Amino acid sequence: MVTLKMLAQACNVSIATVSKALNGAPDIGLETAARIQKTAQQMGYIPSAAARNLKTNRSHCFGVIFDDGTESGLAHEFFANMLESFKHQAELMGYDIFLISGQPGPWGSDYVSHARYRNCDGVLIMVGDNVVSCGQELVMAGIPAVAVDYGVDNCSTIHSDNVRGMAELVRYVHSQGHRTIAAVFGEDCPVTRLRAASFYRTCAELGVEVPDEYVRTSLYHDMDSAILATRQLLALPRRPTCILYPDDYAAIGGMNEIERAGLSIPGDVSVTGFDGSLLARYARPRMTTVQQNTRDMGIAAARELARAVEEGRGFLPRDITIPCTLLPGETVRKLGL
Repeated sequence: MVTLKMLAQACNVSIATVSKALNGAPDIGLETAARIQKTAQQMGYIPSAAARNLKTNRSHCFGVIFDDGTESGLAHEFFANMLESFKHQAELMGYDIFLISGQPGPWGSDYVSHARYRNCDGVLIMVGDNVVSCGQELVMAGIPAVAVDYGVDNCSTIHSDNVRGMAELVRYVHSQGHRTIAAVFGEDCPVTRLRAASFYRTCAELGVEVPDEYVRTSLYHDMDSAILATRQLLALPRRPTCILYPDDYAAIGGMNEIERAGLSIPGDVSVTGFDGSLLARYARPRMTTVQQNTRDMGIAAARELARAVEEGRGFLPRDITIPCTLLPGETVRKLGL
């Protein structure tokens, strides 16, 4: 491993001069600094992370709290894609990332203790039932944090435009001639409440009546509860012509139940998802869905967390909304108007 002493010998200068040149000290001549930096690059010098951390009192690491509530972990495509985008952007800005948990360990038994134990500069909080309390605890502990989908005081929030995405989906289904539209929503949370409000408001604007029995609840990313909700909807005296599901994975479960009942998609019942996952694109028939832009969400989260770290006490949180995109597929039948 190349050391400062080896660099100093190669450049015929003192170790102190090498250190100043590599750290951009103003009292080193530009030509000398450039020569030392070029030599360091040629020799493959890698600065000590420990030394850098002592100097800046920063670890250049982001912690990630990930809990989707369904225990699907990184198999959940939406969160996995967003985390990959976040990781890539964080690395471009010089940060490493690691997952932190609230499970007991040498750090204690909560997220704040784990974040402190790892000396992370900031924390990304990905959706989960405890995100609000967790976020407040981090803020109170003086640890910069950014949340996904959930609003937390003094934290920036990154989320998809669920309101517009749902409105565009309902309007598209309506444009295809559907007037008996059912919706299966995920468990109660801010995202569900926004989507439900947008669904009801858009239906009202279009003059579409939504009977209470046309609205059901399942869990996000859960086929079993989606299957049960679908079974209940298909048993209604007036069967809906189209069913909106909370995500693509749940929609696959619903489609299976529709076919099990001897009905065709979209001939007898039309179906939509939400997420725009690979699963939806490769499903047959190809699913009509709303694509959430996980790439831009991850980039925005990393940049916002870096800003929170760098601005410190002067940081002003923002609410950042990332647009969704309607992806018409083959699961919505065009009815005669």
